[in-house]
Amino acid sequence: MNFLKSSKKPDDRDDERLLQEYRQTGDLALLAALYQKYMHLVFGVCLKYLKDDELSKDAVMQIFEELIVKVNKHDIRQFKSWLYVLSRNYCLMQLRSGKKMQTDALDDIMELAEDLHHDDDREEDLAALERCKEKLPPAQKLSIQLFYIEEKCYKEIAEDTGYSMNEVKSYIQNGKRNLKICLEKNRER
Repeated sequence: MNFLKSSKKPDDRDDERLLQEYRQTGDLALLAALYQKYMHLVFGVCLKYLKDDELSKDAVMQIFEELIVKVNKHDIRQFKSWLYVLSRNYCLMQLRSGKKMQTDALDDIMELAEDLHHDDDREEDLAALERCKEKLPPAQKLSIQLFYIEEKCYKEIAEDTGYSMNEVKSYIQNGKRNLKICLEKNRER
C-alpha cells in the first residue's frame, strides 16, 4: 500500500465542521479524517524542504502529532492554509536543529581536545584524541570519522555505511561520550 494512499475514502464533511467536531469530542478519528484530506500536500511540503522521502514520511507523522496539540490552541480560519504554515515551520525547525546539532557537536569535541591542556600542549592533545579514537568500537570510530573529519551529514553516513539513521545518531553520540571519558581519564594521568 502506498504511504499516502488509504483504503478509506476521505471524509466529505467540510474542514470547519470536522475541526469543530474534533474540538468538541476529542475524537482523534475526526482529526485524522481532516488530516488525511491534506496528507499528500503535507508530504509535498516536507519533501520540498527536507529533500528526503523517509525523512518526509516521518515528518508527516510528527506533524500529525503536533496537530493534536496545536489545533486546540489556535484560532484556525482556513485549515488547509494553517496546516501548510505548520508543516513548513516544522520542516524549517528540523533543518535548523539538524545544522545546530552538527555544529554544536563539532564545537564540543574540539573544545574537549583544546581544554585538555592549554595551547602549549596542542600536539599532545591531538595525539591523545587520536589514541582515544582508536579505542572506540569500529561503528563509533567510523561514524565519528565521517561526521567530524569528513563533515558528512547523518544521511550520507547512513548511505555510505548501511547503518540506519538512528544507528548513525547513536554511534556519534556514544562515540562522542566515549571520547570525552577517555580524554578526561588521559588528563587525570
